[in-house]
Amino acid sequence: MATKRIGILTGGGDVPGLNSVIKGVVYLGAESDLEVTGIRRGWEGLTHVNLEDPMSRARYILPLNRANTRTIDRTGGTFLHTSRTNPAKMKELPEHLSGQEFPRREFTKKGVTSMVYDITSKVLKNLEALKLDCLIAIGGDDTLSYAARLDKEGFPVVCIPKTMDNDVRNTEYCIGFSTAITRATDAIERQRTTVGSHERVGIFRVFGRDAGHTALYTAYVASIRCCIPEYKVDLDKLIGFLLEEKRSNPSNYSLVVMSEGAEWQGYKVKEYGEPDAFGHRKKMSVGEDLSDEIKRRARGEETVVSDLTYDLRGGSPDFVDKLVATTYGNMALDALTQGKHGVMTAIVDGRYTLSAIPDPKLGPRKVDIETMYNTDRYRPRYDAKLGLPIFLTRAS
Repeated sequence: MATKRIGILTGGGDVPGLNSVIKGVVYLGAESDLEVTGIRRGWEGLTHVNLEDPMSRARYILPLNRANTRTIDRTGGTFLHTSRTNPAKMKELPEHLSGQEFPRREFTKKGVTSMVYDITSKVLKNLEALKLDCLIAIGGDDTLSYAARLDKEGFPVVCIPKTMDNDVRNTEYCIGFSTAITRATDAIERQRTTVGSHERVGIFRVFGRDAGHTALYTAYVASIRCCIPEYKVDLDKLIGFLLEEKRSNPSNYSLVVMSEGAEWQGYKVKEYGEPDAFGHRKKMSVGEDLSDEIKRRARGEETVVSDLTYDLRGGSPDFVDKLVATTYGNMALDALTQGKHGVMTAIVDGRYTLSAIPDPKLGPRKVDIETMYNTDRYRPRYDAKLGLPIFLTRAS
């Protein structure tokens, strides 16, 4: 039986390309006589909505059509907005659910323990009340982990992977990755003139909490050194490389790009703030810490530290992200109309396919150090690429 009413939401951090997915689903759905309903603010839209309150309903539920999605793919961000809500791990209940009984348990992440509610039962009731037949969930590991839970509870879900870190398992590509690399390399090329004019070491910090794909691929195309979470470098050796490169450069400067989660031997990235709904705390700047070490160990040397993280999220998507995002959206809708669910749109061996939703217990997809990172030179590996898919990596 063909799907009649489809919900769609975006969760976690925004990336360029999300609006292309949404528009693609709406436009193809209109051709198939399907109704598409937007759930605003990610999973929060299904936990905090009070369907008996018109104002709450208007805040969280948005019927989608060709008219209100016609131009959304021309900009970045997400037309449906987003949040980092996890319905299975809520520290507090929404006001309209106060006093109701929901399962409660302890949740511990990185040594921090808190009591959380699981209001999945209410999410399922809201989906039923909205008369939705299935759901398309767009997000990274955190968003998709709850989508998998919902599918196991009996509500059909198809997932679409997005993250600038490109670290979702079972796919070689996540929406937002190409634009992030484009933004990072553009920024580094622009800042070369400043770093060179002042004859300094340029340090660039990019996203990559647990996986170093963004830093690695930026370094690959910018031909500079990089530090990634998968490998702890020797600090003296790294500084030696940067100073040697600086002295041999006619403009007397050198550059390095670092994942936010990169560490060196004997050093651990500091974190701060309260954990979010998925247990993540914000990380202090490894770039600033490296800068301090360079100044301390190589007296007289100066640095320029540039945090590129949030700048990589902004603006419209590049061609690759528009292409993949639109295709992923169409694939998700095709899957649902064919009765498929509990799957994720993906690219495997360079080809579009449907993969299993990743098991959250396995964690993010890491950089393959042996084939991708030169541990002697702290650079990407440029050899042995014959036969690899276009994105130089394998789904795992």
